[in-house]
This record gives sequence, structure tokens and C-alpha cells, in this order.
Amino acid sequence: MKLIYDVNDKPKFGQVLIFAFQQLLAILAATIAVPSIVGNGMSQSAALFGAGVGTIVYLLFTKFRSPVFLGSSFAFLGSMFAAFAGAATVEAGYAGIILGALFAGLVYVAIALVVKFAGVKWINKLMPPVVIGPTVAIIGLSLAGNAVGDALKFASNETGVFEMSTKGWIGFICALVTLFTVMLCSVYGKKMAKLIPFVIGILAGYAVAAIFTVIGLKTGNETFQIIDFSLFNNMQWYPDFTFLKAAKGLSAIDGKYVATIAVAYIPVAFVVFAEHIADHKNLSSIINRELLEEPGLHRTLLGDGVGSIVGAIFGGCPNTTYGESVGCVAITGNASIVTILATAIMAIVFSFIAPFVTFLATIPSCVMGGVCITLYGFIAVSGLKMIQDVDLGDNSNLFVVAVILISGIGGMALKIGQITLTEVACALILGIIVNLVLSKGRKAE
Repeated sequence: MKLIYDVNDKPKFGQVLIFAFQQLLAILAATIAVPSIVGNGMSQSAALFGAGVGTIVYLLFTKFRSPVFLGSSFAFLGSMFAAFAGAATVEAGYAGIILGALFAGLVYVAIALVVKFAGVKWINKLMPPVVIGPTVAIIGLSLAGNAVGDALKFASNETGVFEMSTKGWIGFICALVTLFTVMLCSVYGKKMAKLIPFVIGILAGYAVAAIFTVIGLKTGNETFQIIDFSLFNNMQWYPDFTFLKAAKGLSAIDGKYVATIAVAYIPVAFVVFAEHIADHKNLSSIINRELLEEPGLHRTLLGDGVGSIVGAIFGGCPNTTYGESVGCVAITGNASIVTILATAIMAIVFSFIAPFVTFLATIPSCVMGGVCITLYGFIAVSGLKMIQDVDLGDNSNLFVVAVILISGIGGMALKIGQITLTEVACALILGIIVNLVLSKGRKAE
């Protein structure tokens, strides 16, 4: 695609700050959601700090050539629950999640060494466009339910169909205001508006939500209260770093617990490896550079793995490259690595500014849902664009794409013991197998 700012371009300082803030808004909800879901006193601000530091580590390993932000990984949620469940104390659980991130990171390092000496041709052969294209599409499509669910956060969904109440309609209006503001700025806006459609869209949606909330507070009507301003009453004034709590629990760790952590984390790392390739293939198509060749898959793996370890030490959450960040690059046409670096620094700085972190946390889910409809949609479309040159008139290609799309959209997620194969992982693995089986029947190209 045509980029407004290429990877090595350097926008003006003031613009960089605005672009970085936009990237931060795009990744924020998911990054701070992981510690909230895991609980056990995990710190959202520490997770934000860990994501910022992890991203800088990733940028260093990739020689500042891969413009993507790393945030808290949802793939390791089950592993983190297992770490706390198997621990003798909460502090030991914190030590466990750092140890688990170390195990997962070492898997990445091991694979990186193999790739360094074996090259990436085998990966390109194993995952040609007919496989990787629909897999990337599944990354976006598998998140579609999250985006719609957030947009209709206040509507009842007990029967599988959203039943609209007054509050449901109000939240949906906020989502639509956000969605259409993003689209209108991106399509009809002048240069700056095209570059920051998410900032403008989120602010517009937040403003509408704030108006409804103020009306609700003044009249005592909870139906209109979309924003939870009570979060300001319990602000966390500084990051509660994971390693500080983990140090108190080291004495409670034994061999059996270490084995439990290894089983919970190592297999998941292999699953996330497949998603790592899909993310970087997608980003490569957006920035018109093959990242698996330059800076090289071994470098992106090392950056992701070591970045995850560092992120977990501070915030407890292993990191991963974020589809929201990739989507932001695609929609805005801004692939400037300076923007990603500024976003990482901003995340670190803001993690110490409690009122600001709390303000970001008050952004309603319905507003973020409006944004994510576009972000996840662009990821899906990016994947579909990868197969536009694939001959779908050849059944050997058609079956590969069909199997990946249906298994992914159908939600083929498998839990095997403590290991969960996500929809994306299952679709990719199945697609690779089908492609290998049918490749001999493919028409000569």
C-alpha cells in the first residue's frame, strides 16, 4: 500500500507525539485488560510500562526496521492462571509468571537460532500466500466478536442476539459516532486528519459518552452513565512492578512448581510462534518490505522473545506484536519507526502518571468497539489481499483457503490439557497440512 510516512521517515516532533498517542490509544485497552482479567493484584500501569520496555527491546533486536508495538499477550492467559493456581503463595505466583515468560522466551530464542542457520525459505515453502493470507484474515475475523461485543457493551446478549435497551442504544450511538468519525477523517480529512483518525474518533465518541454521563449524574439516571468516573477514586499512583512481589515468593518455589510452569508456558510459545509469522507477513505486505528476510525472522523472534521476558519482569505479562498496532499502521499509512519508539517511551512515562492512565481506563468499551471494528477489519482485508494473485480456480488452492477460513471463523479452538490452540493456530496448522497434502495436485504455474 502507499505509505504517507515510510519506516525510516521522521515526522516533525509535534506530529510524532500525536501519532504516538494514537498508537497508544489503539493498543491500550488490550494491554491493560490482561492484568485485569488475571487479577491477583496485577498492576495495569506496570503492564503498560512492561509493554513500553518490551517494545524498545524488540526495536533494538530488529534494528529499528519493524514498525509494530508489543503489548500484553492474551495467548498466555491460561498459563498465567495456572501459575497463580499452582503457587503456594501469591508472591510465588508472581515469581512463576516471570519464570514462565523466561521459558517462553527461550523457546523463541531456540527457534531463532534454528532460523539463523537454516534460513527462512522452508517457512515460505511451508506457508505460501495461499496459507498465510487467509490465516492473517482469520486474525482479524476472530476478533470481530470482540469488536461488536464492545460496541454493544450495554445491550443484553443472553439469547445470542443483542436485545437493545435504552442504555444499549446510548452505548451503540457512542460506538457509531466513533466509527463514522474515524472513517470520515480517514477518507475525507486533510493530511493531518488522515493521519490521526483514531485520536479524533475516540475523542468524539468520548465527548458524546461524557455528555450522556453528565446528564445521567445530574438526573440520577444510571441508564445514561456510560463513563465510570469512579475509577478516579482508586487510582494507582505508581507501577507495582512484578519483580518486587516475585522476590518475596522465590523461597516458596520447588521443582514440582517449576515443572508446572514449564508445561503451562512452553507449548503456548510454539503456538504463538505461528501467529508471530502471520503478523509479520501481514506487516510486510503493508510496508512493502519482507521482514522475514530483513531484518530477518531470527531477529523478530529474538525481539519478541526477549521483549516478552523483559515485559513480564516489570508487568507480569508476556508481550506479543499487536494486531491493533498493525491495523493502525495500515489505516493511517504511517509506518514511521520513530512513531513506534515514541509510543514505547510514552507508555513508560504515562505509567507513572496515575490521572492520565486512569483517564485512558475510563474510555468506554463501546467507544473502543467503534475503533476496533475498523482495526480488526483492516487486518482481515490485509489477509484477503494476499491471496488476490492466488488461482482460486485451482481446487488445490480453493480447499486450502476454504479450510482455513471456515475452521477459523467457526471457532476451532482446542484445549488439550493446559494447552489451548487458538482459532488462528488451529486454522494455520490445518491449512499447512491441507496445503502439503494437495500441493502435488496443483496446476503448474
